[in-house]
Amino acid sequence: MRSSLTRRTLALSAGLLALAVAAAGCAKKSDTHSAAGHGLSAAKVGVALVPGGPHPYFQPWKPTLQKAKTDFGLGQVTFNETSGWDQTTQNSVLKSLAAHGYNAFGVFGVSPDNINSTFSDLKRQGFHVASLGSCPAGSTDEADFCLSTDVEQAAYKAAKAAIAAMGGHGKLVHLTGNKTDSNTARREAGVAKAVAETGGKVTLVQTVTDIDTDLQTAQKAVADLLAAKGSAIGGIVNTAYNPAVASAAAVKKAGLPIKVVAIDDDPTILADIKDGSVTASVVQNPVGQAYVGSYVLMKLAGGCTMRTPGLTVDSGSFVVTSANVGTYDNDRQAKTAQLKKDFDGSYLSCAA
Repeated sequence: MRSSLTRRTLALSAGLLALAVAAAGCAKKSDTHSAAGHGLSAAKVGVALVPGGPHPYFQPWKPTLQKAKTDFGLGQVTFNETSGWDQTTQNSVLKSLAAHGYNAFGVFGVSPDNINSTFSDLKRQGFHVASLGSCPAGSTDEADFCLSTDVEQAAYKAAKAAIAAMGGHGKLVHLTGNKTDSNTARREAGVAKAVAETGGKVTLVQTVTDIDTDLQTAQKAVADLLAAKGSAIGGIVNTAYNPAVASAAAVKKAGLPIKVVAIDDDPTILADIKDGSVTASVVQNPVGQAYVGSYVLMKLAGGCTMRTPGLTVDSGSFVVTSANVGTYDNDRQAKTAQLKKDFDGSYLSCAA
């Protein structure tokens, strides 16, 4: 009897121990999953914004991220532009940031064709990911959402402005970025649409790609263009930052009657709009991308979900002319506020 009781006691103890180990294992797994970014308070959400490399476009992300940290009570935040426009390097940067406790990532992928595998890897680890400033190529986005300029629409607006300034006829040149970037193809489509709407009155004589690497590259390309075709060109539409700055300066210096439409709001571009040497610029919303992107990442880490995973949302683009050069940022701020409301009211699903 004693022996039987002892055996039963040992068996019961062993069973309880097994249950305790199993429970501990479950708790450990749950804790790890939570640390990766689910059901977290804002103070435990570490947001990293990681562009593909250094570029003037991303500079507003830095102060905006700090504002988001203050406004939303985020934990640690960082802006890291050390990827050097190499996808393998960017993957290593993201891995290192995750190892240092960051659990929510806003990423401008180096390679639109391959970035989905990076997003999938981060998601498998329980992290939340936003594709900011650029969406993956194709129709699938493995990030939680993409908040980016509708670049085709922005390019269409820019080309329409250039064509109007040309009087609706003449020869147009398009200066843009990396030929292999899916965004470049979308921009080309936007320009082509505007040209097609003229019914042959405007001819797109050349599209110059791969000149947004740096300002020097763009300056050389513009100098070569003006030397070869400057007297025949009626307008230049820019859909990349460095070519816009280079063409505005070169056309102004040469005194040519070419109508220049730029992109973004570099101070020199705004000054040229004011003095009339640049017709217009189509300004994007990097501030909205960083601010709203950080907010939505915080909400996802806190337990909300996207009603449509991988949703693409246009962060906005705005035509700036001499008429609104002093006030256009009001429209951009209003768009940013509306984006936040749209995510809260339409795109996110959050438990009461």
